[in-house]
Amino acid sequence: MKSLLFIATLTVFGILSANAQNRGDVELGAGGGVNVANVSTMDGQNTSSRVSFNAGASGEYYFSDRWGIKAKLMYDGKGWSDGFINDEEFYTFITDFKLSYVTLPIMANWHFGSKRNWYLNFGPYVGFLVSAEDSELGIDLKDGFKSTDFGLALGAGYKFRIDDNIKLYVEYDGQSGLTEIFEENSGDAIRNGRSSLNVGVLFNL
Repeated sequence: MKSLLFIATLTVFGILSANAQNRGDVELGAGGGVNVANVSTMDGQNTSSRVSFNAGASGEYYFSDRWGIKAKLMYDGKGWSDGFINDEEFYTFITDFKLSYVTLPIMANWHFGSKRNWYLNFGPYVGFLVSAEDSELGIDLKDGFKSTDFGLALGAGYKFRIDDNIKLYVEYDGQSGLTEIFEENSGDAIRNGRSSLNVGVLFNL
């Protein structure tokens, strides 16, 4: 899986290089938003969604007036609601599973519209597990989950120009995991998934 993501990243660089005209600006940003996260099996069965949040920073290098490559570094709240957990006496509790990741997506970013205010981005991401616990008993569950998560990221948004160097943005940001999140699982693979609505600010350098 790591090799596939590496190949995908090289492909993105290749596409951008092929479309490059004149090198443009570097754009830095910061923002955050509300996450709606759950997990699913390979056959598409989903758990109940958990509402959380994300926050982080981004950087984009423009290869032309339409194409750039964008990277984010963000705190990402994931997990699911209405799961089940047993205590030491084997009583069963309904609980939410709260997973926290530091996520790094690397995406091709296509700008379109008459003023290039709209954008669409896509590419791979890697997530590093920071914490995992349940909401009912507060048990640390981190050892039961894999330390890394791989998947695909997709986003679309609109920028509002404030002046020549500052913009505000609103965007939809989605992630779909491709790998198993549990250390041990004898059934169908369980994968992360989340959608978010984000707002933030961008600065041209």
